[in-house]
Amino acid sequence: MTIFDKRLLSYLNWGLIGTTLLLFAIGAVNLYSASRVRMESGIIAAPFFERQLIWGGIGCLVMLPCTFVDYRRLHRFAWPFFVISLSCLALVPICGKIVYGARRWIDLGLFHFQPSEMAKFAVLLMGAQFLSNETSPLSWKRLGIAISIGLIPGGFIVMQPDLGTALTCFAILGGMILYHGIEKKVFLTCLVVVPLILPAFWFTLHDYQKQRIMTLIDPSSDPRGSGYHIIQSQIAIGSGKIWGNGFMEGTQSQLRFLPEKHTDFAVAVFGEEWGFAGCVTLMTIFSLFLLTIFSTVRDARDRFGSTLAAGVLFYFFWQIFVNTGMVVGIMPVVGIPLPFLSYGGSATIINFALIGLVLNISMHRFLFRT
Repeated sequence: MTIFDKRLLSYLNWGLIGTTLLLFAIGAVNLYSASRVRMESGIIAAPFFERQLIWGGIGCLVMLPCTFVDYRRLHRFAWPFFVISLSCLALVPICGKIVYGARRWIDLGLFHFQPSEMAKFAVLLMGAQFLSNETSPLSWKRLGIAISIGLIPGGFIVMQPDLGTALTCFAILGGMILYHGIEKKVFLTCLVVVPLILPAFWFTLHDYQKQRIMTLIDPSSDPRGSGYHIIQSQIAIGSGKIWGNGFMEGTQSQLRFLPEKHTDFAVAVFGEEWGFAGCVTLMTIFSLFLLTIFSTVRDARDRFGSTLAAGVLFYFFWQIFVNTGMVVGIMPVVGIPLPFLSYGGSATIINFALIGLVLNISMHRFLFRT
């Protein structure tokens, strides 16, 4: 098995590359507006924008080996990478850095590393390895083993606490399991039992997490507390109307009424400045982005590649759906960033790495058949 075949260059999925770079460019411009600070001397600084460009450059460098080194090699590295990811998660309670009341980052001096982002990648690889070895729909026993792949890192992440990232891990794995298939009796039983036991998880949530869910129902019940984020986000998007207020002309974002505008609520800044028309355009680009990944899932020539691409598809779809739903008030605020638009070093690198994997799977479908 060769490491790199020159023929791969002619099989690049330019549609996926184009939509990815376009989304990152839109995110960078949006981040410049969201994070700019006018100094007393009149100079405008945008530190998050500058850092994001650096993270984007690093992400592109990481994407190269993920694109051109045969992805089938990852099959045997899935388990070691999973163990390394769990080890990093175990270090967070010991030497993690507390930011906004949550211990999620490890301070490495030059930058902060978020192990939970690596855990998403680990769950994806481990899930694809396990499911690709299964030749029939999952029984109860095999389903339990598959679910444990997400439960173990998810348990570490929930304790940080970071419910949003834990749910993302479960969503990736759940989507891959449904794509692979489970026995009919198992599926029907889960369809009945899961909705019945789901309310029990209410008692496992922290008070602030319960408050976020209650705020989703009625944000006005606590307009200066837990409902503040959603209310300000809705005002920002609503003030954009059809065509928006213009670049760096939004009132809620520029006057700092909108919190976390460079991360979780980045799309609210975009909606305020570019309006309904801009949001429709953005969602169209995201749809094309997901469609190119779906085509790779459909056309992959081996079970491991197809399952891996399916996991990436569910990973991006879940984050796009939850983040945009959170911003407009139809989903609770759970701290899930919008891919390529929200600021974040670890997330940006992982996103580009996953795109590299999809490009890899897409190209290799022309070189071999199983």
